[in-house]
Amino acid sequence: MANENYQLRERLPELDYLKCVFILLMITFHLVYIEQLYPTAKEVVYTFHMPGFLIISGYLMNVWKSPKSFGRMLLFLAIPYIIMESGYIVMASILHISDHIDALTPVVFAEKLFIHPLGPYWYLQTMIVCGAIYYFVVHNTKHSVAANMLVIAFAYYLVSRCGIVSLSSAYYFLGGAVLRMTGIRFTHFFSKTLVSVFAFIVLVACVDTYDRATIEGVFIVYCAICMLLYFFKFIKGRLRELLTFLGRNSLVLYIFSPIFTILCKKMVPYLQFDPTGMIFLALSLVVCVGGSLLIAFILDKTRLSLFIFGKRKVISPFAENKQ
Repeated sequence: MANENYQLRERLPELDYLKCVFILLMITFHLVYIEQLYPTAKEVVYTFHMPGFLIISGYLMNVWKSPKSFGRMLLFLAIPYIIMESGYIVMASILHISDHIDALTPVVFAEKLFIHPLGPYWYLQTMIVCGAIYYFVVHNTKHSVAANMLVIAFAYYLVSRCGIVSLSSAYYFLGGAVLRMTGIRFTHFFSKTLVSVFAFIVLVACVDTYDRATIEGVFIVYCAICMLLYFFKFIKGRLRELLTFLGRNSLVLYIFSPIFTILCKKMVPYLQFDPTGMIFLALSLVVCVGGSLLIAFILDKTRLSLFIFGKRKVISPFAENKQ
């Protein structure tokens, strides 16, 4: 088993900031109106924002917990996943959306819930599957870190062949885990350099097809993270606190924002006077972020967060605290 020295001793505000940027980009391009206005921007963002999330998730996954504690963590990823994915599946059978289901049967429901998730909640399923395999291998083998990572990589390959997770998603998660297991600090591997800004621009301009599963996609992911970390150096004061706060609450935004992206469609006819869509985007982000935090606040006040997320308070505090 890996040495516990690889556990993180303090929270990295850079990771909270990255999670904030990625979740806001996810919300932005889940707004159909913005997606249609800026299709190329969507392709670029989709190349790096979820891979970035997965790398961070693999890096932060704490496999040094006891089996009971780790199992509890997975359980409280599974509960919101089952609730929200079940709702999405039912709505997909009613509404004529891109993921529309013509005939919803118990078999189709189970297949979508456990094997091929619809909509945005596939990330939680990937976290659960990849995290469980990661934990099992680390705790049940006595190999070196490199050998363990190879075993995990092969296990992810087998699971992907069964169609349960995307291989590229699993390997981005594994990339974060490798950084953690080898003791490489996240902000050392992803360097905060101005060069990354130019490299990102060149890659985006020169690549014909944006695909995170290609070598070009991997470079875009790397340069995007480095570029964002470079800009973080210039963010100070209340804005920095706000961005890191949203990053600490990115799970809440991820889970509940799809409810509000659907509702935001109602604003489109009233904002046609702005051809850029920026007014719509600004208002939608306020609605989606504010609405998601409001739901979380209600869950905290009613103690329902204890049953859904396993926490008395699902909303993380505003101040940057130690882990």
